[in-house]
Amino acid sequence: MKKIAIIAFLLAGCVAAGRAQESRQDISISGTALFEPFIASQTDVQLHSNTAYGALASYRFMLTPSSALEVNYGITYQNTLKYVFPQFPNGVKVLVRTQEASAAYVRSFSYKKLNPFVEAGPGALIFLPVRNTGTTSLDVKQQTAIGGLYGAGVAYEISPSFDIRAEYRGFVTKVPTFSESTFATNKWFNVFNPAIGVAYHF
Repeated sequence: MKKIAIIAFLLAGCVAAGRAQESRQDISISGTALFEPFIASQTDVQLHSNTAYGALASYRFMLTPSSALEVNYGITYQNTLKYVFPQFPNGVKVLVRTQEASAAYVRSFSYKKLNPFVEAGPGALIFLPVRNTGTTSLDVKQQTAIGGLYGAGVAYEISPSFDIRAEYRGFVTKVPTFSESTFATNKWFNVFNPAIGVAYHF
């Protein structure tokens, strides 16, 4: 009886060790850039912007060796959105920090040390006005815009625990108005958000 118990214990230990060596999760930290495209609308409002830079943190859980669920949180330092319309031909500027909260399904493919992947899912962009001299209108309010995330990239394995990950990300959402009716474009835009960083598997 003792021998059977010892064998069962050893088998259980081997299974646990095997599972511990199998990487089912990863976390990554990336540097990002946020490019919001020029928008010209039928409401006579134009939106101009410059590039924002920030960081993205992601967590993936592998459902199978080639598919995963991912959650993301990102934030940019700040950039300027300028709304131009007939009443203000020189534009009204809003200095903005943008946060992202999103989830995605990720499908990956393995080619030796290269692992290309595609992803898509829902998310939200939170536009946070910065109230300083860079913001022309102090009546602007924080706005959360619901949209969709999509992307494609590649991970290069540098060790069993680490890889370098680069991807093109896009986010489709409505153009923010910051609760100002004069800023309304009634349009959606495709925000470009490339990212490059390091992932740790555990």
